[in-house]
Amino acid sequence: MPVDSAFVNIEGPWEHRYVSANGARFHVAEMGEGPLVVLLHGFPQFWFAWRHQMVSLSAAGYRVAAMDLRGFGGSDKPPRGYDSYVATLDVASVIRALGEQRAVVMGQGLGGWIAWCMPVLRPDVVSAIASLSMAHPRVMRHATWTNSAQREASRWIVALQKPFVPEREMARSHDYVAGLLTDWASPLGSFPTAEDISRYGDAMMIPFVAHSAAEHYRWLGRSSVRPDGPLFMRRIRRAIRVPVLQLQGTDDRCVVASATYGSGAWVPGDYRHVKIEGAGHFLTEEAPEAVGAELQTWLGSLP
Repeated sequence: MPVDSAFVNIEGPWEHRYVSANGARFHVAEMGEGPLVVLLHGFPQFWFAWRHQMVSLSAAGYRVAAMDLRGFGGSDKPPRGYDSYVATLDVASVIRALGEQRAVVMGQGLGGWIAWCMPVLRPDVVSAIASLSMAHPRVMRHATWTNSAQREASRWIVALQKPFVPEREMARSHDYVAGLLTDWASPLGSFPTAEDISRYGDAMMIPFVAHSAAEHYRWLGRSSVRPDGPLFMRRIRRAIRVPVLQLQGTDDRCVVASATYGSGAWVPGDYRHVKIEGAGHFLTEEAPEAVGAELQTWLGSLP
């Protein structure tokens, strides 16, 4: 049975808002006061993946806003707009809609990809970025072709290119989401629990989410063999002029650790690459305390 989008309005110390930005409506969970930090989730999740860091960062004196990306959770699910250009404009527009001129942007997985793009495509709204479980887009694209372990780990994106089939699998049961959560997490940890699988499985059953989520990756896959893909890669090679923190789990089986080195080549200034031992792809939930500590230390060092 389909799940209503109000499902993502989970009770907690945060407040839920819906903001109009870039021609769409975005769901945002917000708490705290201070400099704005925008949090971007990955696949197959929604804003709730950042719940632990929302609490710790707001307690440290920051205003945190975890948004559902276009097509996910409580945000709008239009038929188009799932390329990286629109994704960065979505985030920039949400920052402005929240009443701020600039923000620190943090993202995990797909959100990390978008975070890497922000200083190049929308430099006017970004003061720093943190990317979790995601290397620079050019590093990831190169690794997909040259790193056998990463090529094998990326086969799921190839499977998503099929029309209709992945959506039906995601909407039929929790099995598809359970498989990704289990396969990409560290086998040494306790994530995902049955509750995690149920929550994220239900969120993928919200009408149109499965299709919209797949569309993000269909653009990444199909653009690589169309003119817009090489053009994007040429644009994204410009130097990043803001501080960058990159966190990587040593047991990540979606973005393998060996494929994430080299991102600093595009950051001539403040760049830090930190490994989180014994954690997989879902760093915010597999290692919430370690991630929170690294983020707070890094934020405290920013000018």
